[in-house]
Amino acid sequence: MEFTPQPAAVRPGHRDAHAHAADQPFTYPLQREFVEPDWTRLPGYRDVTDEQWGSAQWQRAHTVKNLKEFKAALGDHLDDELYADIERDQQERATMSMLLPPQMINTMREEDLRTDAVRRYMAPAFSERETEWPSHPLSSRDSLHEADMWAVEGLTHRYPTKVLAELIPTCPQYCGHCTRMDLVGNDTLQVLKYKFETKQNERWDQMLDYLRRTPQVRDVVVSGGDMANVPVKRLEEFIMSLLDIENVRDIRIATKGLMGIPQHFLQDDVRAAFERMGSRAQERGVDIALHTHVNAAQSVTPLVRRAAEMVLDSGFRDVRNQGVLLRGVNTTVNDLLELCFTLLDHGKIMPYYFYMCDMIPNAEHWRTSLAETQALQFGLLGYMPGFATPRMVCDVPFVGKRWVHMNEDYDRVRGVSYWTKNYRTGIEYDDPDALTRRYHYYDPISTLPEEGQEWWRAKVREGLDDLLAELAAEQGVPV
Repeated sequence: MEFTPQPAAVRPGHRDAHAHAADQPFTYPLQREFVEPDWTRLPGYRDVTDEQWGSAQWQRAHTVKNLKEFKAALGDHLDDELYADIERDQQERATMSMLLPPQMINTMREEDLRTDAVRRYMAPAFSERETEWPSHPLSSRDSLHEADMWAVEGLTHRYPTKVLAELIPTCPQYCGHCTRMDLVGNDTLQVLKYKFETKQNERWDQMLDYLRRTPQVRDVVVSGGDMANVPVKRLEEFIMSLLDIENVRDIRIATKGLMGIPQHFLQDDVRAAFERMGSRAQERGVDIALHTHVNAAQSVTPLVRRAAEMVLDSGFRDVRNQGVLLRGVNTTVNDLLELCFTLLDHGKIMPYYFYMCDMIPNAEHWRTSLAETQALQFGLLGYMPGFATPRMVCDVPFVGKRWVHMNEDYDRVRGVSYWTKNYRTGIEYDDPDALTRRYHYYDPISTLPEEGQEWWRAKVREGLDDLLAELAAEQGVPV
């Protein structure tokens, strides 16, 4: 058949419209009403006034620090069976002590605390932990080896152009899955925490000195701990010092407190300090942002939105969310979409990252496999604007954050994934194999087929040293 080209000047004919909204696995608009939950429905807060609830001082003074206080807040909603279950967990499994502001308790579904997302990760129960594998055999207290990459105490130089400054080891709330459980919070029956050895002012000065003499660093994450626990005058002083360093071009302030105790950010002195920091950053042409940590849609309330708006109105470039994937909390596509749309539509918070839960002790019941996480990333695509579609991230020890589809290889039977890197950290500057070596990450053993689970049982019986040697010999990964 001879091809006859069409004249370029021919105008297309009539086209009928066929597209329409279709039923989808996730329904939009959001169904949840965006209101501040009525705290007076809870026995412990029945007589609390609006003025008291809106006070950061009142929230801190009434933060729940133990199970007895948790019971006083919730009354009969916390039944004896769940109380005993949480109590046993604190005695045998918990790596973080209990610390829950009233604001967070008020977002729990008191009518069903057993399945409530916020309760499940802030006050975990023993029966929810994995029975055979409460910890992965290769889990560790500092699973990301951040302390191994300290340039000075508390300043992790892990990436070529950015650092993590851990200013303090405390938060207004303690999450059960905390990746820095080795450092942050009070001692528990299972974990005695690392204590900074250098005095705080001296440590902070050492951090600033390092940044002044290290022009390769342009990006500083100011974290801990939680920056809502740093007196705002001291936080402002540190941020202003960063803004005086010529090579610093990006500053990120990390605080889960934006959600846990938004009242803190609505105080006059905090608002004024943020305005000064935002103004100074704009004068210097530096981007300053706030990163928070919300894991469940119910945690985003009008008070949280007001706190986020304060930050944005102060000249900060963005408020971004870095959540953690936690089984039983947010590991279905619909749960994640509801959270992301709630952040975006109601909270004025940008969905940014969702991390796979790190390989710390007693976290196996929360962790997802790499395959599950890849499926979650796929499930989010197409619903949200590209700029607001969060990336699913695996934080690979000695490698750093990697999008979950960037693995080099993946043994799904044994649950071992392999990863490569494109830069050296400060501890690998003279390692010729750093950029060709394959680094490893591990799925929760309970998610593996029986063949894989039995392989791990056998290897644990033989001893972890033999296991590490075998992995190194087979794959060329570091021991």
